[in-house]
Amino acid sequence: MTVGPNDIRTHQERRIAYHLTQGHGPTIVFLGGLRSDMQGTKAVHLEEWARAKGLSYLRFDYSGHGESSGSFEEGCIGDWAEDTFEVVHALTQGPIVPVGSSMGGWQALLLARRCPERIAGMVTIAAAPDFTEDGYWATFTEAQKAQLERDGQVELPSDYMDPYVITKRMIEDGRRQLVLRDPLDLPFPVRCLQGTADTAVSTQTALRLMEHATCPDLHLTLVKDADHRFSDGPCLGLIERAITDVIGAAR
Repeated sequence: MTVGPNDIRTHQERRIAYHLTQGHGPTIVFLGGLRSDMQGTKAVHLEEWARAKGLSYLRFDYSGHGESSGSFEEGCIGDWAEDTFEVVHALTQGPIVPVGSSMGGWQALLLARRCPERIAGMVTIAAAPDFTEDGYWATFTEAQKAQLERDGQVELPSDYMDPYVITKRMIEDGRRQLVLRDPLDLPFPVRCLQGTADTAVSTQTALRLMEHATCPDLHLTLVKDADHRFSDGPCLGLIERAITDVIGAAR
């Protein structure tokens, strides 16, 4: 049975829209990327796949994304981490398998840090942990840094959509959410997927995450010529197999 679209209201009074499919096994929780939404190819495809397998599945929009309340420019990594935790807490019981795409990979790691006892396994797709610091701030010119301080925001071009508006709040909050500076314990099976033609997240980021994390069962799969979307037929099949693999390994 699928429940949705529905919404919940968080303790921060943000309205979060979601779709929930009831089934068996750990609940697969899809965590989308920055400025993506739950209507994206991967989120919808995996819902259909989970339903066909009889698996529980949850997809939702962070605040400022898709059908949820708020504007993107008001949000930050910490806000979306709160949204994720509250949605998972309110709508699921028992073990979960976060599937984090891009920024959603960072969110999956933050969720694991907050409630590791809930995580049966994890799949990341072009995970982008710490990107506000290592991807944005580290590459800002002095002029961009000055503009951020003066105007509170700066626009950045994107290969995949309209320019991003990056706010001073996002940068400053991102520093409080970093996961690659301190020990990162992932005591469950993890499967990381990364395309070599990804222009938004480099293979070096995937390798850094693999080397930094303490995990008894972590596999990184590099896919030649796959881009950041990672949503063509073969890539979707790899995601399905990765989810199946972590669920099986967690038993």
